[in-house]
Amino acid sequence: MDCQVDDPAKASEFYAALFGWTIEGGGEEVGGYLIAKKNGDAAAGIGPKPQPGMSSVWTTYIAADDVDAITTKVTSLGGEVIAPAFDVLEEGRMAVTADTTGGVFGIWQARRHIGAAVHNEHGSYSWNELHTRQLDAAKRFYADVFGYTYTDIGDGKTMRYALFTPPGGTDGVGGMNDDTLMPGEPMPSYWLTWFQFDGVDTGVSRVTELGGSVLMPATDSPVGRMAIVTAPQGETFGLIDANVTKGEFPT
Repeated sequence: MDCQVDDPAKASEFYAALFGWTIEGGGEEVGGYLIAKKNGDAAAGIGPKPQPGMSSVWTTYIAADDVDAITTKVTSLGGEVIAPAFDVLEEGRMAVTADTTGGVFGIWQARRHIGAAVHNEHGSYSWNELHTRQLDAAKRFYADVFGYTYTDIGDGKTMRYALFTPPGGTDGVGGMNDDTLMPGEPMPSYWLTWFQFDGVDTGVSRVTELGGSVLMPATDSPVGRMAIVTAPQGETFGLIDANVTKGEFPT
């Protein structure tokens, strides 16, 4: 995953202070794109917005053997190609697309750069999930494009959630949430990135100290204590401590 912001240098200062990342890159040959590292391993990307006026966002990338073939599938199924496939130096090939519910995601065909090399550790990504009010349509789309299968969780009244597993896998690697059951104003479909943070309450306090804001205060859950926050430039992400769990999923 990576974030697109107006000022990547300022964003790198925020995330370095929050997660302990070191930042590399940023030269003209990569268009100012930065690689965040945790203990020497690639943790995330930070780059400038490709278009002026767009919102600051975190983008989830899904691995593919052939990005061009996937974008063809996306359009044939009614999705949208926002940025057609292009090469990123010798690192890989990518595209940015949207599913049929409007959720925007990237596709990454790895060459030299495989993506995140650290996960489920403090200061690294932990989970990616799609939030949508059209869960059934989203499940069909990603099953047709990527071959996902699903494990449904929740009672269908207070929670409706699907874990997705790629072909040949046995474990869920991400999720999809039915936002029709969520309180508050309806939102367009979006992918949310979660980062492991040992001591979420401390993380939330640190976000506000660094100029960010809190969208969802720290809350206990069966998968960890979690909060949703916004960085100073507006991109939203989640903090979760998967080591602190409470309760069970509704069944």
